[in-house]
Amino acid sequence: MYAIIFHAHQKLDRVAHKRLDQVLSGSFFPCSKQITHFEAANGPDGARLKRQSKGEQPWHFVDPHDPRDTQLHKDLQFHYDELVASLKKKDDVQSSFHAAWLAHALVDGLTPAHHYPYEEELAQLRGTERHNRKGLTGRLYIKGDTVWQSVGKSLKLVGPKGLLTTHALFEAGAYTIIAPLRLKKAVPSKAELKLICDKGVVMVFQGLAKEVASFDIYHRFIDRGWTHGVTRDVRKELAPRMVKMITMAWYAAAQEAKT
Repeated sequence: MYAIIFHAHQKLDRVAHKRLDQVLSGSFFPCSKQITHFEAANGPDGARLKRQSKGEQPWHFVDPHDPRDTQLHKDLQFHYDELVASLKKKDDVQSSFHAAWLAHALVDGLTPAHHYPYEEELAQLRGTERHNRKGLTGRLYIKGDTVWQSVGKSLKLVGPKGLLTTHALFEAGAYTIIAPLRLKKAVPSKAELKLICDKGVVMVFQGLAKEVASFDIYHRFIDRGWTHGVTRDVRKELAPRMVKMITMAWYAAAQEAKT
């Protein structure tokens, strides 16, 4: 399942790069292959799965309607600023890294499952163990005071309708829907490109995240699964916004690097 999600981010990056080629000319920007190198095992999902970093793990969840929820915004701004700086230096490696991690954070932040209060519910299940889990087994197992309590808590995480199970099934299903799409019309307009250059990546992201949240895709999936309406909204509403958001962010960074 992780392989499906890994591939999905690479797919969206490749499509966004093609759309970038349609709106950007005369600016240095790393090629698609260089950028997708920093997805999969070399991306934020790989860092979370390996948990080798001693610092904070990338945690791209956000409440689009809570102005106090700004951690993801800070991550976006950080990678955007670093992308601009590395593009000015024409540094292939650093610019590819920050382009990929910026795109990944943007896509996660637009993903309906990342608008759900996952961390709060996970904290209730794990308690003080929340930040002590190690490896894949530690991520799937919750230790309770008794064997039966451990089994019960773990099932609430990875059992049918479990917190992690539902999240992973949604992401895998959504990206399976997106995978065959060519998204030829997901090209930002001149007005949208001007807006992101004027207002910045965070403000434009906030607007698109609220638009995605208005479709209530994830709660509808939890209630009824992959209905025709949920599938249609992922294909027609979510996927184009993801590609356009990545394209606009990369475009703005490339334009700012020229100044």
